[in-house]
Amino acid sequence: MRIGLDARLYGPIGKGIGRYSQKLIENLEKIDQNNEYFVFLGQENFAFYQPQSPNFHKVLAPYSWYSWQEQIFFPALLRKFKLDLVHFLHFNVPLLYSGKFIVTIHDLIHRLPGRQGSSRNFFIYWLKKQAYKLVINHDVKKAEKILTVSLFSREQIISLTAVDPQKVQVIYEAADLPQKGLLEKYKELDLLKNIPYLLYVGNAYVHKNLERLLQAFKIIYSSGDLPQLSLVLVGAIDPFFKRLQHLAAEMGINNNVIFPGKVSDAELAWLYQNALAYVFPSLIEGFGLPGLEAMAYGLPVVSSGAGPMPEIYSDAALYFNPEDIVEMAQKIAEIIKDPHLREELSKKGLKQVEKYLWQKTAQKTNDVYQSLLNG
Repeated sequence: MRIGLDARLYGPIGKGIGRYSQKLIENLEKIDQNNEYFVFLGQENFAFYQPQSPNFHKVLAPYSWYSWQEQIFFPALLRKFKLDLVHFLHFNVPLLYSGKFIVTIHDLIHRLPGRQGSSRNFFIYWLKKQAYKLVINHDVKKAEKILTVSLFSREQIISLTAVDPQKVQVIYEAADLPQKGLLEKYKELDLLKNIPYLLYVGNAYVHKNLERLLQAFKIIYSSGDLPQLSLVLVGAIDPFFKRLQHLAAEMGINNNVIFPGKVSDAELAWLYQNALAYVFPSLIEGFGLPGLEAMAYGLPVVSSGAGPMPEIYSDAALYFNPEDIVEMAQKIAEIIKDPHLREELSKKGLKQVEKYLWQKTAQKTNDVYQSLLNG
């Protein structure tokens, strides 16, 4: 059978969805040598993906996400390959595609009230949300199956759309395990040498709740217990991070809040390995992958108790109310001051990570393909 994979967000350019796309495809290559796969990539990531199995073929689909070209030209390209099934790895399914497809909807953050992750003016943002709603409604009506990444996201999809609940299936994501030898490739980051620090890795969209994290950090810093303590916020410096830089300066904590920007894999591994704790203050997520990746390095996690985080992390994290700045500061201070708690959470985190493997994600996804192709 001929299966198409919309992987235009494959790799680093797609951030969390890019990681999901990459790991799913890498593991599908290992387990399925029978079906023919056509992996559709954009110009930005076409060279990044190199098929490792002869039944996987890459195809250039030079249509930007959420563009009119995606809606008009991408369906024609898909039809050209006479595909038996297409898996759209993100929700943006072209409205004019009439073939059999499944879609992964990671979350419905943009369906929630308020502004979630846009720096544009209100009118453009409103148009964007209306288009998002139109596409999601099309997805849930036309898809043969809807995959999502947590029970929390499944309940969101069911409650916020008119989908048949039987169509929505949870297949968990997984964390990347530390690569052997990666730490040896990079020595200490000079700006953090011998300095205790808290770590956050990701984007700085509004729902990530980093403004409250800065306020909580100021409470901890102002206590004077750990005058050298730093907060390291890792992510490409975009308008959202620039806003946080200005806010840190206004709060008088800019000398202790470090923005290293985008870092290499080796640098990131070092940061995970040497932090006191990983802090994840997000108001909502689809899965909560960053905290799980921190656990893979043995890093204790102090996390928001909202969204799917308790489902995914279980008792391997210390939780706080993400809207309560004082409680956030108290829980972070608790994990900083208690080495026994950090050790306990580190051990639990390493065990929790073992429950989530990309091989399982790929196998369960492949099972869905087979059931639809053979049904």
